[in-house]
Amino acid sequence: MKNLAPFSEAVPKHFHVCIFGSARIGKKHPTYTLVEELSRQIAQAGLDVVTGGGPGLMEAANRGHQKGRINDNSHSIGLNIKLTSEQEPNSHLDIKKEFSRFSRRLDNFMLLSNVVVVAPGGVGTLLEFLYTWQLIQVKHICNIPIILLGDMWLEFVDWIRVNPLNSGLISEEDMNSIFFAKTVSDAMKVIKKAYENYTVGGKDFCLSYKKYSKKALKTSDEKSEQS
Repeated sequence: MKNLAPFSEAVPKHFHVCIFGSARIGKKHPTYTLVEELSRQIAQAGLDVVTGGGPGLMEAANRGHQKGRINDNSHSIGLNIKLTSEQEPNSHLDIKKEFSRFSRRLDNFMLLSNVVVVAPGGVGTLLEFLYTWQLIQVKHICNIPIILLGDMWLEFVDWIRVNPLNSGLISEEDMNSIFFAKTVSDAMKVIKKAYENYTVGGKDFCLSYKKYSKKALKTSDEKSEQS
């Protein structure tokens, strides 16, 4: 298993689908199966998967990717966080990087992501979803698709429309990055379209690792490693 240098310095030049989701959902849950199958199809398309590297839906994504891989040109990547509980690295990672701070980990997710899939989850998953969305809103990262996987998110986005959107606190344009996916097929349609745009865009395609502040990330990574 490879342990990469700071991603601000060494970013694999691949198309990455980042999957966020709960560490508490086990193998017998239908959502585990859903995420595993989605990741299997992502691997079959030759794309990388990036997760938090832990158990639950993160394991489902990394496991599905290894099952679906057709060659060694795509990777199952885990950005693991050091916690006292819940967050041991799963056994389905090709590349692993460990973090002691959530902020550094989130920034590295943002550096890598070309598409973000948000599966059901709790506080951590909500943080990851909203952090991605805010950085898109303020144009700190590229305008990447955020795919909300499963019915759990419908009422939450309804609340956003009824409250902050109707109150003028966000704009309709802010909603354009969000896509709902009830099935694997729904999610793959968005992912394949994003990859098509990436492929034809060439050197002019917006890449978050070029857009985001490498200098700031490098400084923070060095401080984190010294602490």
